[in-house]
Amino acid sequence: MPYKPKRPCAYPGCGRLAVREQYCAEHQKVMDKQYNQYGRDPASNKRYGRSWKRIRDRYIKAHPLCEECQKQGRLTPAEEVHHILPLSRGGTNVEDNLMSLCHSCHARITVKMGDRWHDR
Repeated sequence: MPYKPKRPCAYPGCGRLAVREQYCAEHQKVMDKQYNQYGRDPASNKRYGRSWKRIRDRYIKAHPLCEECQKQGRLTPAEEVHHILPLSRGGTNVEDNLMSLCHSCHARITVKMGDRWHDR
């Protein structure tokens, strides 16, 4: 399936093309840092620190394909690691509570669960 066409980066004054996000790779890092510093709940910053990055990298290396897509017979590379029971609801970082997902499956599951974009 083809990707969406590239669009200009939404960062003011940047003319580079963005592949999947609304910002180019350089400005996506800047915006992520700004979100983590000002927009994100401080408690979640503590939950998703350096140790989570190590766990995530180890898990995605062991499970390189999207587990949801595999159930449907598709082979899609995994890009993100998802907590089945979110940390905010008492979940942990044990392997039984994790699943590797592609970006679209992760977004779909997160919206269904109401984890993000709820009553802001």
